[in-house]
Amino acid sequence: MVRLLNYHGDMSTPGRTYQEYQSFRTELNEKILARGTTITKRFFTIDTKAYEPGAIDRKTKEMLGLSASMVLRCDDCIAYHIDQCILSGATDEELFEILDIALIVGGSIVIPHLRRAVEFIDQCRAHMEESADG
Repeated sequence: MVRLLNYHGDMSTPGRTYQEYQSFRTELNEKILARGTTITKRFFTIDTKAYEPGAIDRKTKEMLGLSASMVLRCDDCIAYHIDQCILSGATDEELFEILDIALIVGGSIVIPHLRRAVEFIDQCRAHMEESADG
């Protein structure tokens, strides 16, 4: 069973599994969309559409999202974009170059998020291997 870090900032609390993370995200997004205003729903739609392929392919857009999320220091966003980058075919070499750019742009305050990002990359890869094995 792959365990994820706790992406709520308290590293002493046991993390969630990859599936628990995905389930939490899905469940809360459904609640938000069911109860949210038109503005909320439109924002979610724009966010989804922004990552669709256009002049820039989906993988590149997810990589941009990961870099921005690192600089903004949003761990849930980082986890989401790492997952999407990997699902879009990003290699570890590509991911680490993205993390380098974020570190240069964001400075040393990004380092704690860099650590968690590397851990999440490893856990995403492990989940993908487990899924492929059975």
